[in-house]
Amino acid sequence: MRRDIEVMAGAFVGIGILHFVRPRPFERIVPKPLPAKKQLVLASGAAEIALGAMMLNPGTRRLGGLGAVGLLAAVFPANVQMTLDAVRSKRTPTWFTIGTIARLPLQAPMIRIALKAARS
Repeated sequence: MRRDIEVMAGAFVGIGILHFVRPRPFERIVPKPLPAKKQLVLASGAAEIALGAMMLNPGTRRLGGLGAVGLLAAVFPANVQMTLDAVRSKRTPTWFTIGTIARLPLQAPMIRIALKAARS
């Protein structure tokens, strides 16, 4: 397996666990119109853990990669919301705002890696 797939799978598992350990930061970036923020955070965390594990297993890597593509697309609005909140807040540190802006285009290479996992 390629190292990039392993790293992304590990990141999915680790960040998915954080959804359960510290859900509040994730709840804050759920787009405003969506209800049941805590439930959405827990569901996306469970999905990240499952998809990360699936990408590590050759028998489930294809489904895990395709699921990861879908999850990355589904959570992109939360990343946009986090960036908008950071840009609009006078209290947000500049380094954090820059990081949220820089994070948005990183979705593309992450989707490419997930697609690579689905093809392997």
